[in-house]
Amino acid sequence: MTKMSMARGIRHCALTLATVSAIGLSVPALAQEPSAEHIAAARGAINAISATDQFDAILPNAAQNLKTSLIQTAPNLQEVISVTVDETAIEMAGRRADLEREAALIYAKNFTLEELQAIDAFYNSEAGKKLLQVGPIVTRELLQAAEVWSNGIARDLSQATDEALRARLGETPVTQEGDGGDTQ
Repeated sequence: MTKMSMARGIRHCALTLATVSAIGLSVPALAQEPSAEHIAAARGAINAISATDQFDAILPNAAQNLKTSLIQTAPNLQEVISVTVDETAIEMAGRRADLEREAALIYAKNFTLEELQAIDAFYNSEAGKKLLQVGPIVTRELLQAAEVWSNGIARDLSQATDEALRARLGETPVTQEGDGGDTQ
């Protein structure tokens, strides 16, 4: 074995040991459950940004889909099916808290206590509330403006490149207005 390959082997072994040590040291930190204060801050941030509101329709939609499916199979039992599915769905409504717990854990694992408190404070401020209210409208308008800009920039790039290429090649540029020539 040459000195070079032996040195590589030692470096590889050292790198492997360092990696295993780093992973071993970080696993307990990852496995730790967030504190009650951290979870409370996460719940506050989740409530402030309405992070889980989009999931409110899951159970009612699932119940409606189940009713439709069962009634198609047994139309003569429509009333019994509707009542039974509704009652069962109402019994399961309490499971919504499970999602809230999971969401709080996810937020607590991804944000520090201070960050969660800042998120909560901002989104409960007037500016934060307004951002939540008009944010989707602003985003839609921004996307529309970006599309117009994109179309214009693509058109202008094509036209400017055409003119530049024609100039480099010694050809007369084709103008867009009133030259009687080709238009693009």
